[in-house]
Amino acid sequence: MKLYRFLSADDTSEFCHKVTAALNAGWELYGDPTYAFDGANGVMRCGQAVVKEKAGDYAPGMKLGEQ
Repeated sequence: MKLYRFLSADDTSEFCHKVTAALNAGWELYGDPTYAFDGANGVMRCGQAVVKEKAGDYAPGMKLGEQ
């Protein structure tokens, strides 16, 4: 099965650590990162899609971050 996650966070080192942790857990970058102003909170936000191939069947209840 192919799994998909969209990681997002404020534009701080937390976002880079989140993406780095996913890459080290076997996820691969999917597409370009995004960067946008969050007017409601007054901060810049970053986003990055990641995908991972894994044996087994997809179930809507699975916790993707634990795969």
